[in-house]
Amino acid sequence: MREAALAHLARFSATEMGLRRVLERRVDRWARRAEAEGQDISGAAAARALAAQVARQMVALGVVDDAAFAAARAQRLARGGRSRRAIAAHLAGKGVAREVAASVLPEEELDAALAQCRRRRIGPFARAPMEREARLKALGALARAGFAREVAERALDMAPEEAEERLFQLRQG
Repeated sequence: MREAALAHLARFSATEMGLRRVLERRVDRWARRAEAEGQDISGAAAARALAAQVARQMVALGVVDDAAFAAARAQRLARGGRSRRAIAAHLAGKGVAREVAASVLPEEELDAALAQCRRRRIGPFARAPMEREARLKALGALARAGFAREVAERALDMAPEEAEERLFQLRQG
């Protein structure tokens, strides 16, 4: 089980909960195959408990660090145009504690909103000036992405040159 954990962590970054899920799915696959072959699967419950224990050991060894995972993932998602709400939801799904997630969320959402505008070719990145209907549609798209109205309006009203410069600075770190 420990070797499986290390093999997974060699390829992927994970949280404690994520690693535990991976190991439990491995045990479940083994149990299904063993049952189909008519073998005894009475050790499956013990193997699942061992999966949780191995995940805790990886945390104790420092191989798995939920805070570092959350910080890196939050930064990547913000660069990709995800709102604070979307990032928090993503991290919660990965098993990151709410307090840890709150500590790594970006303070400023405007850059993420601009990245979303660029992906959708709206606001300062639109090919033509936006009419009222297109603006409302763009506001709706940004709202569905989790951005507050104030942030969405600031992003849509920004000059193209300034928006490009902010995104360039965001990519530079």
